[in-house]
Amino acid sequence: MKFCFLGAGALGSAIGGTLARNGKEVYLVDQWQEHVDRINQEGLIFIEGEKDIRIPIKAVTDPSLLGPMDVIVVLVKSFATEAAIKQAAPLIGPETVVMSLQNGLGNEKIIEEEIGSEKIIGGKAYVGGVLKAPGKNIPGVVGKEICIGEMTGKTTERIQKIAQEFNEGGIITKISDNIKGMIWDKLLINVATGALAGITGLGYGDLYKIKDIEETAFAAIEEGINVAKANKVILLTEKPKEIWEKAAAGLPYGFKTSILQSLEKKQRSEVDFINGAVVRWGKKLNVETPVNHALTACVKGIEMRNEVTSIE
Repeated sequence: MKFCFLGAGALGSAIGGTLARNGKEVYLVDQWQEHVDRINQEGLIFIEGEKDIRIPIKAVTDPSLLGPMDVIVVLVKSFATEAAIKQAAPLIGPETVVMSLQNGLGNEKIIEEEIGSEKIIGGKAYVGGVLKAPGKNIPGVVGKEICIGEMTGKTTERIQKIAQEFNEGGIITKISDNIKGMIWDKLLINVATGALAGITGLGYGDLYKIKDIEETAFAAIEEGINVAKANKVILLTEKPKEIWEKAAAGLPYGFKTSILQSLEKKQRSEVDFINGAVVRWGKKLNVETPVNHALTACVKGIEMRNEVTSIE
């Protein structure tokens, strides 16, 4: 199978590079020219302790340079999904499957509006990666997994084949018959810490020391649970404490959420697709979400202070 990753950042490089390292045919699409050039010139470099592992892999900024793919994995920032999937039109053939492994809620709907529902499968990644420099990644895939599934909940031949390819390629992959529930579960993990870390500027170790922050996180999670239940989503757990603890499981003291990393770089964050998604669904379903509304507003204020030009 031919795999293409839209977005070759920390996660796209980690997953795509691992598949390529294990013999799978992988292509990367990213708009960071220096990153793409370095990968093409020197290979994608995995930093593993004191060793650098070189992985030959083709990267492009223009998807039209590639032909149709079997599987497209979307890993751009959520606010860039629409533009990325439109640009990816040359990659999409009659049998192409498109899977989002992005943070947040609503990406599958954006993709569906461009290519139709029959080509989409869902997924959630519990692996990690750190992009240290152009073309250099510290992968966090060993012992970690991704879950994929048909949006209908059915176990199809294509989902089994994709899972097999990923497993053979070194990415532990499980099939879920409740991928919508898993998408919401991952959303609640991001709701727990993402905006709070961004607003306070704290890494996980310090964030988890403050009782007031924990109580605020519990309230935000509870709102998300109420919205999910109103939307008839079956969650893995409905206990805020479990979600709060799961958010930090296995992560280092200084770990920074993606929202915090974006704000530190003075870039637009994905808060609209995390806490903001809870607010939007709450309005649709008449569920009150004042805590998530406040957290979203605070992050947007920081974005404005940082003069993020893409704020709508």
